Amino acid sequence: MVDPITAAMRAAADGMGAQSLRLRTVHENLSNVDTPGYHRKLLTFEAGQGDAAVSVAALSLDQKSLNRVLDPGHPLADPDGYVEMSNVDMLVEVTDAREAKRSFEANLEAFRQARETYSNLIRLLRR
Repeated sequence: MVDPITAAMRAAADGMGAQSLRLRTVHENLSNVDTPGYHRKLLTFEAGQGDAAVSVAALSLDQKSLNRVLDPGHPLADPDGYVEMSNVDMLVEVTDAREAKRSFEANLEAFRQARETYSNLIRLLRR
């Protein structure tokens, strides 16, 4: 049986790991905003199994249609002069990045508080 403080620290660490993966995915999407044919990557999370508090359920591609841009000189242009660019929306990605950053920071603070509680408990037991 795991004590509640250790469980809280583990849950916070799992949350930080999930948000870190989310940030990496957002940054990959942003890096490919101008890549023709690139589909935005999406992460789905679920309550963890066993000791994990949260885990990635799926990594999928956004099926939203690609943005068509008129560029007759582009080597990938169709006969009408259109190129299918990525379906990445920079505003959505920046918003997701900020949300992931705040969630990471909240998990970090929960971890710090659990660690401080553990330290205080050890200090009390030494008296």
